[in-house]
Amino acid sequence: MKRTKYGRRQFMTTLAGGAAGLSSRWAAAGLFTHQEAGPLLAVTRLSANLVVISGAGANVVALSGPEGMLLVDCGAPEHSRELTKTLATLPGGDRIRTVFNTHWHWDHTGANERLHAAGADIIAHENTRLWLGTEVREEWQHRIYPPRPREALPTQTFFYKSGSLTFANEPIEYGYLAQAHTDGDIYVYFRGQNVLVAGDVVSVGSYPILDYCTGGWIGGMEDATQKLLDLADARTRIVPGTGPVQTRADVAAEHEMLVAVHATLWDLMRKGLSAHDMIAGEATAKYDAKWGNSDLFIENAYRGMYGHIAEYLGKGVV
Repeated sequence: MKRTKYGRRQFMTTLAGGAAGLSSRWAAAGLFTHQEAGPLLAVTRLSANLVVISGAGANVVALSGPEGMLLVDCGAPEHSRELTKTLATLPGGDRIRTVFNTHWHWDHTGANERLHAAGADIIAHENTRLWLGTEVREEWQHRIYPPRPREALPTQTFFYKSGSLTFANEPIEYGYLAQAHTDGDIYVYFRGQNVLVAGDVVSVGSYPILDYCTGGWIGGMEDATQKLLDLADARTRIVPGTGPVQTRADVAAEHEMLVAVHATLWDLMRKGLSAHDMIAGEATAKYDAKWGNSDLFIENAYRGMYGHIAEYLGKGVV
């Protein structure tokens, strides 16, 4: 298989997902009962009061009720105005009461300031609050993210225990997915509607991003995808960070890939191979047809595994 360098354009496609063509692909999958073309962004209906909004960066999930609206993630900063205008066209969208951040990345937290100023509470893992409040040096992205203003920080955080609340008469559960995509990932589960929002722990059409600079690593992604599988059943609709809604079988395929590739990369690492050696040797060739270019994935997996050497030692696998 001919390999190509993982460039900026491909990275941005991985991170943002690309709004173009999402609506048609989602409809073709037959996962939704109805689809609406919003005035600015694509609005795809999951049920009478639950929608997915695409085109604002990461997927935004919105639940409407008499008390207003609850969101899971809120897109990228440059789309915050478009997002709030689109939300205002939906029932309760002029009164955003609660926002979940599935992790700190800006394509998921970009409207925090705007929504907080309008009175919304923001719920996230404590590590998400910490990363948003400090300068973050993303080596793999060659970018420095400045601290976000105080208004962008979550107002309610948690550590390890899962939580629950009721909104629009819907039971909502949320919990921690430790050290996976980052060290602050969470899931949000609309149990009554069997919709599980997974953020960037679930990747569609490309290898998942392992943000080792803020605590993500391949072993944590294994555990996180297993946690999602434990929560889901065959009828669960799983909303990824970007891209179309997935099934439990889709997440199982990602988990299987992570387990197998982790074992392969660790074996090569034990033999003294570098990340460059692994890429040159096409260590992930078996999975590249489905998941695409693996250069960044291998590089980040290598860095993350190196950071967890003590854990391997503790398990006696070095």
